Amino acid sequence: MGHGGIPWHVAGQPGAWRAHGWGGAGRAECRLWWVSHVNHHSSQEYNLSTAVRQNWTGLLVGTWTPWIALALLGFPPAMILLQQTFNLFYQFWIHTQSVRRLPAWFESIFNTPSHHRVHHGSNPRYLDRNYAGVLIIWDKPFGTFVPECDDEPVQYGIVKNIDTFNPVRIAFHEWAAMLRELIAAHSWREAAGVRLGPPGWRPDGQGLTSERIRNTWLVRAGGGKAVTQSSSRDDALR
Repeated sequence: MGHGGIPWHVAGQPGAWRAHGWGGAGRAECRLWWVSHVNHHSSQEYNLSTAVRQNWTGLLVGTWTPWIALALLGFPPAMILLQQTFNLFYQFWIHTQSVRRLPAWFESIFNTPSHHRVHHGSNPRYLDRNYAGVLIIWDKPFGTFVPECDDEPVQYGIVKNIDTFNPVRIAFHEWAAMLRELIAAHSWREAAGVRLGPPGWRPDGQGLTSERIRNTWLVRAGGGKAVTQSSSRDDALR
């Protein structure tokens, strides 16, 4: 197989899966990466076609950089590319609502349709969760794992849905929004926050970031206010 054969590939898989997890977190929590990845999440439907809504500008903003860590550790480029391909193909089949739950042992180790539905959810409970590509175990020690709740159906899409089928707008609407905020920025610090802060960041701290939406929802839920399945996201946005 070259490059050390099977041992290289076995040794590289955990690193490859973790690199994907870091990249996933970055794409959701850094605006500059989110602008390229948002088109994968903006669909309000969840099926196999969602899997092929890949970004157009990932190379431009450097969403590939987490994989450099594997190269620095000595893994051959061909092996890294193979692992990237495996990650991408594995995740195709989990974009479905037709598979509810798999055996418990599988659900505890691997990314599954149930876990990935959570990742695509815009409910406050599900925002920025389950980043894993293949192994869901990587989310658990970092506190980003949330199971799918049968009594809270996933609301697919993004926090503010764009309601369009125009592919150019789907791919670039967040780019346009970021550029407008950069033009309006009053300082270099504010401009840096727009680019490198989480989606929704505002210099006054009142932006609708995932963390703020989730905290607002938790406070209201804990305070005795019912957060219903249909209104949980909308209530948290008010």
